[in-house]
Amino acid sequence: MASNRTIKDVMVGIFEYPHIPYWFSVSQAIRIVKVSFLRSKKYLEPMAILVFDEKYNLIGTVTFKDILKGLEPRIKEQTAQVQDEGNDESMNAWHSFFGDASIALAEKPVSDILVPAKFFVEPGDLVTKAAYLMIRHNLVLLPVLEEKKKFIGIVRMMEIFDEISAVLLNEEKE
Repeated sequence: MASNRTIKDVMVGIFEYPHIPYWFSVSQAIRIVKVSFLRSKKYLEPMAILVFDEKYNLIGTVTFKDILKGLEPRIKEQTAQVQDEGNDESMNAWHSFFGDASIALAEKPVSDILVPAKFFVEPGDLVTKAAYLMIRHNLVLLPVLEEKKKFIGIVRMMEIFDEISAVLLNEEKE
């Protein structure tokens, strides 16, 4: 028994998510995260910031993980080859990365660390299409485009999981 629920039934509006222009710095993105998620204690899963161009077209997303990876200074080749296996040497080396160099890296534009939006769904698409794209491409959210152009919202993994699990458990959806 498959659900006939569509993306428009489960999508979240774009203004329910924090968003910034691509030219903002990583440190400005950090401030947005702190105000939007952490200080307000409003934890919207996934905790991602939408990144737009000057015409308000979605160009990508930035997650907490993207920010932390973007602050990790590039290191010498031999240190980069050390795999983080949880040993003290690896962890101490990684700990030392977050200092003055990371503070300088926080001033680079968020466009340097964003994950480009490559996959989309439309409001009339079935929820299963979003599930397929998210699983196949390791995505936590998908933009929803109307007529393959106008960005109108997002669908998150949590809504997709809720819909699919409801079908599997024979639960009624409103």
